[in-house]
Amino acid sequence: MPELPEVETMRRGIASVAGCRIASAGFPRETRRPIALDPAPASMRRRLVGRTIAAVHRFGKRVAIELAATGDAPAAWLVIEPRMTGLLLLVPPPSTAHVRMDLALEAVAGDGTAGHRLLFWDRRGLGTIRLVDRHGLAAACGADRLGPDGLVVTGAALAAGAGGSRRAVKVALLDQRLVAGIGNIYAAEILFRAGIDPRAACRRLSADAWERIAATARRVLADAVRMEGSTIGDETYRTADNRAGRFQRRHRVYGRARQPCRGCGGPIERIVQAQRSTFFCPRCQWQPARRRRTL
Repeated sequence: MPELPEVETMRRGIASVAGCRIASAGFPRETRRPIALDPAPASMRRRLVGRTIAAVHRFGKRVAIELAATGDAPAAWLVIEPRMTGLLLLVPPPSTAHVRMDLALEAVAGDGTAGHRLLFWDRRGLGTIRLVDRHGLAAACGADRLGPDGLVVTGAALAAGAGGSRRAVKVALLDQRLVAGIGNIYAAEILFRAGIDPRAACRRLSADAWERIAATARRVLADAVRMEGSTIGDETYRTADNRAGRFQRRHRVYGRARQPCRGCGGPIERIVQAQRSTFFCPRCQWQPARRRRTL
């Protein structure tokens, strides 16, 4: 958390910064857990100030702020990975203690966002900020690093990447090289709606099952983006203008252990897979039969 829907909501929330110039860049120091910043603050500040923001992109669970090329500097990308508690904000943060980046913006051609500050706030300090060139962007967000985006993934791509694996399907969906953007919350919700047991081994799933998973993923993630993500637990996740997401109202299994399934009425179960909680309904979610060995 944040996952694809939350990060895409962040991207859309700050998209209006495109066309603005970075007037100043601050990287406040947090002594309890410094954030991973590359290059170091002084170099980062020198390379950001005066640059114009050309566009804001998303790659999986990362936001990439594209900086336009200048006469003496090629295009560059500020790649921000929120991880557990990171937020991109255009409004005052929940607290000043955990502001990790503070960009003051000014108009280039009368942009309405000019005068605002773009903040990256991270309570736990697990997020990362990297300024990269085109090669660095490919290394961080390219096809060798990330699989197809969850909003467009196909069953064929999932089957090709994981169809022969012994891994449980829920664990496979968390692998960003297989499909980019899906995390613990949405993997559970996708598999419930697809009717597939999260413990099922990938190699036991048919092509039809993979297609059902992919179609469900596209639908669930798009719906979650429309509802601006899920705000759960301590409600850390907020939109860029400090509003809670709404998709948590549609969670059918995540966080609902021992509560009645909305499909069959039986209890939702919680297990641990790859050190992460998995929520599912053993009645509604299909477990494929084991294949018999041939002699």
